[in-house]
Amino acid sequence: MAQEENEIVEHLSDMELGQEGITAKKKPEKSKPEKKTKAKSEEDEEKKENNITELKEPVQEHEKTPKKRWYIVHTYSGHENKVKVNLEKRIEYMNMADKIFRVEVPQKTVTKMKDGKKTDREEKIFPGYVLVEMIMDDDSWFVVRHTAGVTKFVGSTKKPIPAKDSEIKRIIHKTPNQVTKVELDVKAGDKVRIISGPFSEFIGDITEVYPDKSKLRAMVSIFGRETPVELEYKQIQKI
Repeated sequence: MAQEENEIVEHLSDMELGQEGITAKKKPEKSKPEKKTKAKSEEDEEKKENNITELKEPVQEHEKTPKKRWYIVHTYSGHENKVKVNLEKRIEYMNMADKIFRVEVPQKTVTKMKDGKKTDREEKIFPGYVLVEMIMDDDSWFVVRHTAGVTKFVGSTKKPIPAKDSEIKRIIHKTPNQVTKVELDVKAGDKVRIISGPFSEFIGDITEVYPDKSKLRAMVSIFGRETPVELEYKQIQKI
């Protein structure tokens, strides 16, 4: 019996050794890739889209639409209206209406009084200059700069400087009453007749003239006493 038990023990030991040998000789199994669940796939797609958005956003911030501004163009003296006409024709011919929008020659109405009669005429506010509303780039610059009568843009040679919006509003949006100016061919020492106001029909001698205000000061004899009065050009008539 003891012999049989020893044989059984030896047989079992051989089996264990053999099993260990077999196990040792087996190649380690490769771990199978984990299958992505539907939720994980959606999460990956969302991350991918977010990454693309993050890359695009900085680019979009720098893509600004060019802004139209007013620029001042210097012209040959007396050629302002010709430049306006020529430039408007070039804008149409060269299909630049999407970059050059308006061409203006600022003017004011001047009323001249002579021998009691009024005559009106248009006078340029800035002789030798034309205003152009445009989007500045190489093409629009070329069209304006090479218009007959144009000498240069106001600003540096390479970079025209846009006018301030506040300045343009004062120039472009003035009402006729604000720009009307009356001129009168009179000077100190001239004798005038007052044709309107409380001193109508009085005769006065001019002592001072204020052309910028269209006014003057005259000495008028009232009840035998010389009295200084201030009058507007439209209130008098030169004798």
